[in-house]
Amino acid sequence: MKKLFLLLLILTSTSYIVNAQSESSDVKKIKAVLEDQRIAWNNGMIKDYMQGYWNSESLVFIGKNGPKYGWQNTLDNYVKGYPDKKAMGFLTFDIKEVRLLNSKNAFVIGAWNLKRESDEPK
Repeated sequence: MKKLFLLLLILTSTSYIVNAQSESSDVKKIKAVLEDQRIAWNNGMIKDYMQGYWNSESLVFIGKNGPKYGWQNTLDNYVKGYPDKKAMGFLTFDIKEVRLLNSKNAFVIGAWNLKRESDEPK
């Protein structure tokens, strides 16, 4: 009985370690997408920045003027609102938490900051 209990304990621990490692890998992938977006933005490449967004007409983007719907609409609004690299400024992210909800979804909590000559929106 002791051997069976020890075996179950080892298998459970091994399973937990494997799951924790795969979660860590998923979190790293999510952070890599955000980093790719940051780099694209800072290089003035809005279309490359948009590759981090879900390319769907079901995308909901909430900005200062309320929700906007659709990937293309979001891209169009970015291009209109940030016509050149100067207007885009320098983007940084402060990611506080990445919580994996399931194998296909995550919840990210963080902040963004733009540094421009005349202001610093957050």
